[in-house]
Amino acid sequence: MRLRHIVAATALLGLLGVPAHADEARDISRDTLPVNGGWAAADGGTTGGSTADDAHVFTVRNRSELVRALDGGSATPKIIRIAGTIDANTDDDGDRLSCADYATDGYSLKKYLAAYDPRTWGSAKPSGPQEQARQESAAKQAERVELAVGSNTTIVGLGDSKNTAVLKGGSLQLKGADNVIIRNLELRDAYDCFPVWQPNSGGLGDWKTAYDNIWLRGATHVWIDHVTVSDKGHPDEKEPTYFARNYLRHDGLLDITNASDLITVSWSRFADHDKAMLIGNGDTATGDRGKLRVTLHHNEFESVVQRAPRVRFGQVHLYNNRYVVPADGHDYRYSIGVGTESAIYAENNAFTTPGHIEVADLVKSWNGTAFHQSGTLWGSPRTESGGGYRVDLLAIHNAYNSGSERDLTADVGWTPTLHGEIDSAKAADREVARGAGAGRIS
Repeated sequence: MRLRHIVAATALLGLLGVPAHADEARDISRDTLPVNGGWAAADGGTTGGSTADDAHVFTVRNRSELVRALDGGSATPKIIRIAGTIDANTDDDGDRLSCADYATDGYSLKKYLAAYDPRTWGSAKPSGPQEQARQESAAKQAERVELAVGSNTTIVGLGDSKNTAVLKGGSLQLKGADNVIIRNLELRDAYDCFPVWQPNSGGLGDWKTAYDNIWLRGATHVWIDHVTVSDKGHPDEKEPTYFARNYLRHDGLLDITNASDLITVSWSRFADHDKAMLIGNGDTATGDRGKLRVTLHHNEFESVVQRAPRVRFGQVHLYNNRYVVPADGHDYRYSIGVGTESAIYAENNAFTTPGHIEVADLVKSWNGTAFHQSGTLWGSPRTESGGGYRVDLLAIHNAYNSGSERDLTADVGWTPTLHGEIDSAKAADREVARGAGAGRIS
């Protein structure tokens, strides 16, 4: 009898959607940032939507449900649980939308390329019917994929490492939002159907795209934890070349700009992308002074070409992160960008690179000078059990920079105090490899 009762109870729990061992399934949706959780723990901390009443706790499975739950970016405390895969490029009935569905007013890539070929158009900014059609087509896509996240919001994915929750093709936009948590979610392929040609960008011209997977503009008290962000599905490296430049479809994985402040990014994975993370959007954005205070810890940057991160103005604590450049990483440029008036405090980070990448390549000065580093581990390659070499990124940068970059100084003018235990780079390298990314919250 007892066995039959156990079997019956287990079956009933399954029908109710409750795990047979409910104590093993921890509800993370009401978690708040620990008091030592980095910059986002300052000035009252970050609690997201943890105080939401039952009427504002949502489980969403498609774009329409997600949009309703976000409520236009309202500040009402809310918890949004994402189940399965949500495709932002869908209509209100859930049908998939292609780039052709967004194209309007006669736009076509073929006509656009013919209209603005530098050999006939020259170096002027695109204008006229095809550029106007591109803008209107882009606006139609933006209406679907740009998703406003308001204050006092928690967004969590439901799933484990074998079945992560996914937001595909969408751009979570935190504009002026305060007190937001995003956790346990895979964000992939924020794909721009309508890049714009910029003839004078970088001297040779370039294609500019519109969407970051997550974009913080003037956002404060934000905790991003255990997310996986990539171009999975449409890597830019497989896109064609037009006007002798790669036809890029993706912008940043996570950009923190426009005086955003008190941000923590932890235990997350950024992969298979060119420009991963920008902190501070312009050298002349002096309103960012005193803002852009960001902690990055226990994150993995794998197959990232540059900006991991690139920093302007901000005080950024960068500790226990893992960097992996693959053997075929011939387009690799740098990892840490020291920009205008930035003050980066880097501790116990680990780098694995192929033989053609030198230690001097890991840090680049973009008109910045303040960079404290300690405990850096570099290997080419390291074995699974550890190894590698302790290196001084600052000294090596200054000894080997080409003269086009400014020398760096270890005096950054501040010392981090809001952080948990800082492990050795060797220990962090192993732990991050096992624990970073969506579906891996312990």
